[in-house]
Amino acid sequence: MEHRHLGRTGLRVSRLGLGTLTWGRDTGERDAADQLKSFWEAGGSLVDTADVYADGGAEYLLGRLIEDLVPRSDLVIATKAGSVPDPERRFDTSRGHLLAALDASLQRLGTDHVDLWQVHAYDPGTPLEETLQALDIAVSSGRARYVGVSNFCGWQLAKAASWQLASPGRTPLASTQMEYSLLQRGVEREVLPAAVDLGVGLLPSSPLGRGVLTGKYRNGTPADSRGSSGMAAFVAPYLDDTAGLIVDALAIAADGLAVSPLHVALAWVRDRPGVTAPILGARNAAQLGAALSVEGLTLPEEICSALDDVSAPLHRYPDHDWTTL
Repeated sequence: MEHRHLGRTGLRVSRLGLGTLTWGRDTGERDAADQLKSFWEAGGSLVDTADVYADGGAEYLLGRLIEDLVPRSDLVIATKAGSVPDPERRFDTSRGHLLAALDASLQRLGTDHVDLWQVHAYDPGTPLEETLQALDIAVSSGRARYVGVSNFCGWQLAKAASWQLASPGRTPLASTQMEYSLLQRGVEREVLPAAVDLGVGLLPSSPLGRGVLTGKYRNGTPADSRGSSGMAAFVAPYLDDTAGLIVDALAIAADGLAVSPLHVALAWVRDRPGVTAPILGARNAAQLGAALSVEGLTLPEEICSALDDVSAPLHRYPDHDWTTL
């Protein structure tokens, strides 16, 4: 698998990442092991997790598989902190909470450092400078090699990245993780232009539109899909008429290229400007293997243009391209 630099750093990661959102909850140890081994054997290195996935179970499961199954040195382990199970305060990015969460993550993962540590979301209740100081401490103490953010809107990302670049003693942000797909192109308005300008690599989550871009929902909701499980509400926003038109266009493109809609959708987002590595979530190794087989596919320019047109978001003043109005 081809590898790319993560933002404007020396860290190279596989251009597809392995997500662990369901590990320790819907994905058991055997399936997780099969996924990790298949991913590693395909040349993958970036494995993304978070301290709240399965209440820490995903990190713990990944830690059990490291070394016994895949060498730690072959992986770029990314985790996140800042989400909390408190209905009154969904996020806590105070310095104390973040550093304690990092220590707990390291213990579950069974490692002395993570390669990429990310703030899970913006916390309006904590001064941003305090949050970013925790990232600096994590790197200076050796507990994290690189740092990034997740779910920051455009001005939040620009402020954070600029703050880190303002002083030689601070650690530049390497990445931002955001949902991005043919069904969700909102990051193109502010986040992606800011990331490209500031040298921050984008790690798209849900690159297959929460599974809808595979085409599996075109004729209803399959019984074994996320749309018929406890994650039905997660999928529902992408089952409207607009999404249906995009999926239909995707299927036509896939037929013309003799590949699956999954491959076309994944290749489209993987090769967008500013993207480093889409994060893949799969139920099993077979499903993951189907996604990993996209490696040899590069979409023709005319296909990209057609998909761009059919899925184009509506930009209005004062988004970055408002000058044509």
